[in-house]
Amino acid sequence: MEDPRATRSVARPAPALRRYVGSYVGFDLRGFPAGVHCGPPGHALTTVISLSDPLEMAAGVDDGSPVTRFDSVAGGLMCRSVALHHDGRQHGVQVSLTPLGARAVYGVPAAALAHRLVPLDKLLGKLGAELTDRLRAAKTWAARFAALDELLLRAVGRAGGDRAPRTGPEVTEAWRRLVAARGRAQVGALAAELGWSRRHLAQRFRDEVGLSPKTFARVLRFEHAHELATAPGPPPWAQVATASGYADQAHLVRDWREFTGRSPTAWRRGEVLLGTG
Repeated sequence: MEDPRATRSVARPAPALRRYVGSYVGFDLRGFPAGVHCGPPGHALTTVISLSDPLEMAAGVDDGSPVTRFDSVAGGLMCRSVALHHDGRQHGVQVSLTPLGARAVYGVPAAALAHRLVPLDKLLGKLGAELTDRLRAAKTWAARFAALDELLLRAVGRAGGDRAPRTGPEVTEAWRRLVAARGRAQVGALAAELGWSRRHLAQRFRDEVGLSPKTFARVLRFEHAHELATAPGPPPWAQVATASGYADQAHLVRDWREFTGRSPTAWRRGEVLLGTG
């Protein structure tokens, strides 16, 4: 087996895309032991384009979810991890979209993709296949990111961008504030500031985003904890829990089991790609 090697390249999209697309991440991981990676839920919709073999993914970890092969895949917001089965090598590009980006790029609300993994060409048609081909043909990360800018701008133009049917700005603002607070905002107070009842905000948010504000806030706290737990030299779990807004370590363990299908200890033991960035 070759020595483990990991490279990662991050870029921001073109300015005209930044309301819809948060980031591009190119990754090339080689020489690691085979295993199953838990792709954690988070605040963004994630699209992954493989630059080598097809991705083998399931919409749940250790729960019997069927494994499907994708050349490129789009996922909505989740409240559980996806399972990525790998042979120790991963080479591809990850694109993070905002909920507003789902309508702008794909022409559908984020809620239509919640808890799902969908082949990219089913959403973008020939443009999705062209995107995969262009990224695989490019020789540098800069060329791949430029191709993403070009083709995603074409997708936005085709879907209508801000002209695509959407809910009012209150849902977008609620999403933004919850993300900024990393899930530690009070949903009732947020609804009042927006001039809505808590029940109305919950319904409109779920209809557009696919999760309730309360569930999304839990996902955000878990996302923060996951970032801390995957950093070099991670702090003890009790400190992770406190820093990410949990009442105590027991509440963190509960969410960790729910969102990854594993206890924190079992998760860390099974993640052979930890430390790769």
